[in-house]
Amino acid sequence: MERCGWVGTDPIYEHYHDTDWGVPERDSRALWEKLILDGFQAGLSWITILKKRENFRDAFEGFHPHIIATWGEADVERLLQNAGIIRHRGKIEAAITNAQAYLRIEESQSFADFCWDYVDGAPLQPRYASLAEVPTQTPLSVQMSKDLKNAGFKFCGPTIVYAWMEAVGMVNDHVLTCERHEVVRGMG
Repeated sequence: MERCGWVGTDPIYEHYHDTDWGVPERDSRALWEKLILDGFQAGLSWITILKKRENFRDAFEGFHPHIIATWGEADVERLLQNAGIIRHRGKIEAAITNAQAYLRIEESQSFADFCWDYVDGAPLQPRYASLAEVPTQTPLSVQMSKDLKNAGFKFCGPTIVYAWMEAVGMVNDHVLTCERHEVVRGMG
């Protein structure tokens, strides 16, 4: 199978690329989970997060914002002792803050609608011939990052937001030679 150049030969990356990355996600909670995981990835390789994703789901009780929003210092300390996740105080505290911000958005509209409104409800369909052409951020990710921060989110800079937009299918950045490009394009 022809894949995007970032995948390499690691079976974890191959599976993620072939089944998850770029598939349009419309579930608010799942979108939020992926944004939190992208925040934890900052400064690290994505494969580190993929290898720990189930540990994160266990430690963060299924990434239910209603639960995490109520957490305090004792929960932060508990998570800092969990070797199965990334033990970074700022990122853990940001997950709690982001759960609270998520709930505030959900008071007026679904988080999914909030996110997908940036692309008018349909995935953007750039047509990149090579990985070198794919940006790490765009004016749209800069704006979305700014709006998320204004809503109270942390660890959501423009590069993190763009990587997340790719992962959740808001933008189809599978390169043209990748077999998934047309498959994902049809999922819009």
